[in-house]
Amino acid sequence: MKISRLTLAVAAVLCAGASVSAFAIDLYVDTKTKQIYAEPGIGRQLMGQFEQVQPGGGNGYSKHDAYGGDSASVEELKKEIELEKNQVKALEEHVTFNEDVHKKEQEKWYNKINVRGYTQLRYNQPISGDRVAGDDPELRSPGDGGIKNNGSFSFRRVRLVISGDINDYVSLYLQPDFATTVSSTIDNQNFAQLRDAYADLAFDKKHEYRIRAGQSKVPFGWENLQSSQNRLTLDRADALNSAVPSERDLGLMAYWSPEHVQKLWKDLTKKGLKTSGDYGILGVGVYNGQGINRNETNDDLYIVAHSTYPIELGFLGYPFTGQVLEVGADYINGQFDVPTGDMTVFDTGAKLKGDDIAKTKPEGGVREERYAVHAVLFPQPFGLQAEWNWGKGATLNPDGKGSLERRSLSGGYVQAMYKIDNVFREDGVLIPYVKWQTYSGAWKAANNSPYSRVDEIEAGVEYQVMKALEVTMAYSTMDRTNVANLGQASGDMLRMQVQWNY
Repeated sequence: MKISRLTLAVAAVLCAGASVSAFAIDLYVDTKTKQIYAEPGIGRQLMGQFEQVQPGGGNGYSKHDAYGGDSASVEELKKEIELEKNQVKALEEHVTFNEDVHKKEQEKWYNKINVRGYTQLRYNQPISGDRVAGDDPELRSPGDGGIKNNGSFSFRRVRLVISGDINDYVSLYLQPDFATTVSSTIDNQNFAQLRDAYADLAFDKKHEYRIRAGQSKVPFGWENLQSSQNRLTLDRADALNSAVPSERDLGLMAYWSPEHVQKLWKDLTKKGLKTSGDYGILGVGVYNGQGINRNETNDDLYIVAHSTYPIELGFLGYPFTGQVLEVGADYINGQFDVPTGDMTVFDTGAKLKGDDIAKTKPEGGVREERYAVHAVLFPQPFGLQAEWNWGKGATLNPDGKGSLERRSLSGGYVQAMYKIDNVFREDGVLIPYVKWQTYSGAWKAANNSPYSRVDEIEAGVEYQVMKALEVTMAYSTMDRTNVANLGQASGDMLRMQVQWNY
C-alpha cells in the first residue's frame, strides 16, 4: 500500500499530541475509509511504528535525520496542504460561478419558450343523402369543409403552439394553423393562417388577475373555448359557434381566476378530463367583431361577458364523491357589418346581387345580441354536457332582390359520454359519446349571413391509444342548410379522425 505524504503529515500531527513519555506507537489505516487508528481492527492495515519528535532531538534524533518527523519536512507538508486547500477553494468558486452563469442563462425568456402542437387527419364518407349539387342541394357543413362529394382524406388541423413566460408577469402565446383552405375556382388546401397571437399581462405572480391583448378566443360559450385538441366530438355545435366563427377575434380581454379554481382545473386535466381551459371564472372584453383575420369595418366594438364556476359535489356524498359540475352564463353585444356577395337561391332559382343586398345594410351594421348558458358534468365515469344560446342577429331575407334584417335565433346541444380507463394500456382511454344539436338562426361567417337550420345526431367513440395518439370514429345523421345557396340537405356520414399530439 502506498502511503501519501498527506497521510504521514496527519500521523505526525497525531504523534505530536501523544504523551512526552511515549517512545513509539503503532498506527493503523482503515483500507476503506482511510482513517488512522492507534489499535488494530477489522479492515485496518499496519502503517508502521512512529515516534514523537522532540525539539532539539531530545528523543535521540537530530533535525538532520531523514525521518518524516524532520521539522523542515513538516513545514513543507504544511505548505503543500495549504496549497491543496487553496486549489480546492478555487475549484469550488469556479463551479459556483458556472452555476450562477447557467442559472442566469436559464432565466432568459427565450429559454422558457415551449413548443407543442397536434395534427388531425380526417376522412369523411357519405353513406346516404344528397352528395352532388343538382336536383337536390348538396349536403355541406360550415364546421367541416371535408363534408362534400369526393371529400375523402383531408387535414382538419395542423397546429403548432409557441408559448412561455417572458417573466413572472408577461406570457406569450402564438399559434398558426397549416391546414387552411383558400377558396377559388379550385379549393387550395394547407395554407398557413394565424390563429392566436396574444400576450397575457398579469397583475400578480399567481396570475389570478390578467389582461389578454391580441388575437385570442372570444370567451362566449364553453365548447367554443375548449381546444380542438381536447374536444371529444369532431366539430363544435353550430348554435354556439355561429356567434364567433373560428372562435377568435382581435381585442382585449380581462380574466379573474382564483388560485383554488386554477388548481381544480389542473387536477381535472391530470385525471385526463377535458376542461375548456383557464378563461377565468369571470371574464369581460372588447373586440372588433368582424371575425378572425378580417379588417374592422365599423367604429363599433363588440362586448363580451363570460362566467363559469366548477363545483365539487363531494358534499352530496356517494355517488357524487369526486364529481365536478361546472356551470356558467355568457353574453355578447355588437354591430356586425355583414359581408355580401352574389347568391343563387336553390329553391326559387333567384339570382341575388351582393351590391343590392349591401344597399339594405344599416350604417355600421346590424346589431347582434346573444345570451348563453352551459352546464358540464365531467365524466367520472359518466358525464353530461349541455349548452344553449338565444338572441337576435343579422340575417338574409331572400325575397325580392334580397335584404338584411334583424331576426331571432336560438339553439344548442346535449351530449352524454362515458370514460373507460386502462384500455389495453395503462394510459389507454376509451370514451363513447352521443350528441344531439339543433339551431335556427344566422350563419354570419358566410356571405349575406344566410339563415341556417340544423338538426343532427352524432354517435361516436374516441380511443386515446396513448397521450401521443388518438383515434375517433363517428356516425352522424344530418339535416342542414347549405349556406352557399340556402338549400336544405340531409344525409348520413361516417367519419374518422387520427390525431397525433407532440
